[in-house]
Amino acid sequence: QVRLVESGGGSVQAGGSLRLSCEASGSILRFNDMAWYRQTPGKQRELVAAILSAGSTDYADSVKGRFTISRDNAKNTVFLQMNSLKSEDTAVYYCAASVLLRKQYDYWGQGTQVTVSS
Repeated sequence: QVRLVESGGGSVQAGGSLRLSCEASGSILRFNDMAWYRQTPGKQRELVAAILSAGSTDYADSVKGRFTISRDNAKNTVFLQMNSLKSEDTAVYYCAASVLLRKQYDYWGQGTQVTVSS
């Protein structure tokens, strides 16, 4: 059974930074696509950033230039570096992993809360 465990969430003032981590139980080399999503109450979960096994990345327009997704295969971990945070970044952030198809995620973490105060 695959487990994804997020950490690094918390409260920060606008303009600050946080780094989220998503550690997988076992090698992440088996995943073709790993991503971070976020969700706020009453809204659909939205894709924030994704990274393929080959290293290419994709970002939501709202976070381009501020967030960076990366992966450390040796540590079985995917990171999301979030800089210049805004109040609208406040959400629960989820890690997701796909074995085969892009954006068809097989596994999800439990989520970590990020709160940005203005």
